[in-house]
Amino acid sequence: MRTFETKQALRVWLDEARADGATIGVVPTMGYLHDGHISLVRRSVRECNLTVVTIFVNPLQFAPDDDLEAYPRDLDRDRAACAAAGANAVFAPSVSEMYPRPIETTVSVGGVSGPLEGEYRPGHFDGVATVVTKLLSIAGSCRAYFGEKDWQQLAVIRRMATDLDLPATIVGCPIVREADGLAMSSRNVYLDAPQRRAAAVLNRALAAGVAAVEAGERDPGAVRAVVDSVLATEPLVDTPDYVAVVDATTLREPATLSGSVRLLVAARVGRARLIDNMGVVLSGDS
Repeated sequence: MRTFETKQALRVWLDEARADGATIGVVPTMGYLHDGHISLVRRSVRECNLTVVTIFVNPLQFAPDDDLEAYPRDLDRDRAACAAAGANAVFAPSVSEMYPRPIETTVSVGGVSGPLEGEYRPGHFDGVATVVTKLLSIAGSCRAYFGEKDWQQLAVIRRMATDLDLPATIVGCPIVREADGLAMSSRNVYLDAPQRRAAAVLNRALAAGVAAVEAGERDPGAVRAVVDSVLATEPLVDTPDYVAVVDATTLREPATLSGSVRLLVAARVGRARLIDNMGVVLSGDS
């Protein structure tokens, strides 16, 4: 497995591979990889001739009071995990390589980036959209794999790639969970043992909301109340930033639930801010 640190070296290597007929898979990450990330790598390996994992902690998507410096990093561990999963290359640029001068051009995606995380983390999705645009521009024609745990991020990236005609097919992949249902996240490392046990309530709360929808509830407010009531049973989970019951594509709350619905939650458990989501398609709807 190769490691690239410069944009130009990676671009040349991928262009040569495509010229020989290879299909390219790209898995953008911020590193400190867990089994959720590795599931994306394995899918890319199955579906593409060459797989590149990008490892870059992107400063543009962190707020001034966010955890940029504390964000966990272990490149050697990540490289070993990528190699074991069958990746062909890791792209691990420095900040100065990705942003050699103060950046004056950013990508902002309207609509789907506005609610939920957009309200609680202003500018976050501009940073995500900008770095992903850069990474996909460097990689060229490819399939790009993203996890569904960051459902809103996936929606933003899909819209961005479509609007900008980027030469990438965006592939969403199912959430990978721990045995108790907790969605795998690099931020789970911040949880101590009691907090870790408490965090599993996010999954139980979403499942209760989905069960209410499947039982016939069509009022988004009533479904939110079900999710909130389960979250409230766990004192180590702070009052959530949001519980949302929305159209899966627009991320807006309809008057009455129909079609593809997504339940999303964001809440702090100790120092970790955790997000999770769960989908349901109403019977007879598309």
